[in-house]
Amino acid sequence: MSTEKAHSAAPGPDRPTTAMHLDTERCVRAVQAKDTRFDGVFFTAVLTTRIYCRPGCPVVPPKPENMVFHPSAAACQQAGFRACKRCRPDTTPGSPEWNRRADVTARAMRLIGDGVVDRDGVPGLARRLGYSERQVERQLLAELGAGPLALARAGRAQTARLLIETTALPMADIAFAAGFSSIRTFNDTVREVFALTPGELRTRAPKGRPTARGGALTLRLPFRAPLNPDNLFGHLAATAVPGVEEWRDGAYRRTLRLPYGHGIVALTPGAGHIGCRLILTDQRDLTVAISRCRRLLDLDADPVAVDDQLRTDPLLAPLVDKAPGRRVPRTVDEAEFAVRAVLGQQVSTAAARTHAGRLVLAHGEPVDDPEGGLTHLFPDPAALASLDPESLALPRSRRTTLTTLVRRLADGELALGPESDWTEVRARLAELSGFGPWTIEAIAMRALGDPDAFLPTDLGMRRAAQELGLPHTPAALTARAAAWRPWRAYATQYLWATDDHPINFLPA
Repeated sequence: MSTEKAHSAAPGPDRPTTAMHLDTERCVRAVQAKDTRFDGVFFTAVLTTRIYCRPGCPVVPPKPENMVFHPSAAACQQAGFRACKRCRPDTTPGSPEWNRRADVTARAMRLIGDGVVDRDGVPGLARRLGYSERQVERQLLAELGAGPLALARAGRAQTARLLIETTALPMADIAFAAGFSSIRTFNDTVREVFALTPGELRTRAPKGRPTARGGALTLRLPFRAPLNPDNLFGHLAATAVPGVEEWRDGAYRRTLRLPYGHGIVALTPGAGHIGCRLILTDQRDLTVAISRCRRLLDLDADPVAVDDQLRTDPLLAPLVDKAPGRRVPRTVDEAEFAVRAVLGQQVSTAAARTHAGRLVLAHGEPVDDPEGGLTHLFPDPAALASLDPESLALPRSRRTTLTTLVRRLADGELALGPESDWTEVRARLAELSGFGPWTIEAIAMRALGDPDAFLPTDLGMRRAAQELGLPHTPAALTARAAAWRPWRAYATQYLWATDDHPINFLPA
């Protein structure tokens, strides 16, 4: 059911909030309205059937006295509930809470989605966060009803189901790719979570769905409607680094540096989903690749909450009404974006692409693209740490800025990743020569994913603000933008979209 229909079907609750699963009355109203805005925000477990659903499940809602609510699929599974075969709650978009927050729980959830627990265990997760294992466990249990192992297990189960239903891979290969330690654990988990064996899941899979061809995995990435693809894909295509990214046949394609190997992804805007075609050198990277593609396209955002807030400004409201659902184009590699932000300082989009392309040819790792067009991975900080500054066709001050950045990234003095504390990273960047407010906020917006990052000194922003009748000096625009918080990064996308720059248009 669409969001619009859900709203008209019954009086719905207010938009999603933190710990909404504790407010039984609001949860019941959301379920009775089949309000898809809440999918992934909380989960409904039915006491009589021992099944858990998403709030927007199309079946007839159970009686309120038979509903209990949990903050995560993992908590439902840990309480002994199985996933609904109709609404498939394990495939919902991620909670928008992890997009808008930078506290320990949110950072932990981003790291778990990036596969850290599967690779490094709970000790590795705690180390990345800078907390003890006990502190991390306590925080996650308090807010999500499940610890890091259970949350990672739920992610493995979802990946397994995806591979079972959309590929012809042998079950042993699927168990390995999904991150299970043994075939027995894989079988037991699938049976416990879905009440079906792996073989039964494959038999029940809808016919005619895309399957793996030529080593590629084809799947669909869900999102909360609405989604406007114009600036999202327009930005990625217009700024694409030759050899690393391209727009081809209606899809954005790029190479991916992943924990166990590398990959190539093609992302295509579709009706109600994003088409995703992945070629991986190691199938164990599937979960991480999907997580990074979702982050790149900002697919776990809550566009209704964002747009409702921005509409309260009468000068922004017409922009939102004209093209609702704009996302913030982000990145699959935080360090890569930081390097590109420095290369793009005070130059045109075309010049920034040229500088980055030269860096890729000189220092990037070559890859084989079976479909042609892509040739390299973007060089990591270790590869760039030894570059000769004199080889860069940049002003001397910018060479210093770039070499200082990659050295700090390579030696670990500056960490950019899903675990980053947004405030701390801003402070560390500000200590580096050549990092002013524009570069720092661009990194906060695109690399760190801070939804409130803001660039009042940006020329395009100031020009758009002036044309709309908004204050256009940095101080005055910042004061006006206080009413847009915590979504100033999205307001930036709406303001940029008033320009006729290629970044604002879906490529032909």
